[in-house]
Amino acid sequence: MRNTVQLPEDISRRIDSLVERSNLSRDQIVEDALAQGRSLAWQEQWVTGVLEGLAEAERGEFASEAEIEAVLNKYGTR
Repeated sequence: MRNTVQLPEDISRRIDSLVERSNLSRDQIVEDALAQGRSLAWQEQWVTGVLEGLAEAERGEFASEAEIEAVLNKYGTR
């Protein structure tokens, strides 16, 4: 079943921006917001974080072994 919803222009622009910055469709973004309770703000933050992480990886910016060890020790996983 297909539904149509009229959205305010600012929300529509935010969804379009998420579509451009991710590999998600408008339908996927709206469905995620409705079915999973993930607000547009949450989705925007998530996409920003993923893109920042990818850019860091492309620049070769990874955690050192000492940094990883410190995190593992901090949370008792070792």
